[in-house]
Amino acid sequence: MVDLLVAVAIVGITTTIALPQAGRTIGGMKIQGDARNLSSAITLAKMRAASSASRARVYASLNMGQFFVQVKNKTTGNWETEGGTLQVSQGVSFGFGGLTAPPPNTQPAISQSAACLDNAGVAIANTACVVFNSRGIPIDDTGAPIGTNGLYITDGVGVYGTTITATPLVRRWWSKASGASWIRQ
Repeated sequence: MVDLLVAVAIVGITTTIALPQAGRTIGGMKIQGDARNLSSAITLAKMRAASSASRARVYASLNMGQFFVQVKNKTTGNWETEGGTLQVSQGVSFGFGGLTAPPPNTQPAISQSAACLDNAGVAIANTACVVFNSRGIPIDDTGAPIGTNGLYITDGVGVYGTTITATPLVRRWWSKASGASWIRQ
């Protein structure tokens, strides 16, 4: 009986130690997956713009935690969603926490990309878009090339950023939410 109680105590102690670590590991895997999905959507939009000889964008709904790829229909002039809408994981949201500095050589100040425009050209609140022209070059709302796009997600512990240069190089970054020590992924 004593042996059984000792075994149960050991299992209880081991479980108490292991569960918090497992929770942190799962949380880290969720935000990593979301960051990969966001980076892949940006790369897909860049390729869709070039392959369709039209504009394409990644539309991020910042307050809803969703993002998707849209291509501009050359006939109607309207943005059309392609594929499905991706949702960031529970506990992950668009933002950069308390960070005040962007990844090196990416943006003058840390910020989400500019707001998306509706079909009439009016900015949509709580959105951010990365828009590509028909050559796969990131552009602003006037059609001029831009190299300071960025989309950031956080879980409160870490921040992942995807930045797009004017060349157009898509890079993924990570930093602790408590201090800007960006590491390229």
